Amino acid sequence: MPELFRQYGFIFLFFSHEHEPIHVHVRGHNGDAKYNWTGEGFELEYSHNIKANDLRRIERMIAENTDIIINRWYEIFGKEEDDENQ
Repeated sequence: MPELFRQYGFIFLFFSHEHEPIHVHVRGHNGDAKYNWTGEGFELEYSHNIKANDLRRIERMIAENTDIIINRWYEIFGKEEDDENQ
């Protein structure tokens, strides 16, 4: 599982064999969440056992690191047009 970064006890990561759309998983504090890229920002798909104030903190961290998340996705999983040219 490629780990992107850790902050405030949360791990931001991808799973090894991901699928579109671009998304990031978050684990920590005995809970987990998933955020999908909408083309304009990341939107919460689900969360389990994460408090509302922690979700706000996670969303700020994702917003501050959007470029890192998207760039790492493409480094690891490739771009859609790369797949079509092979």
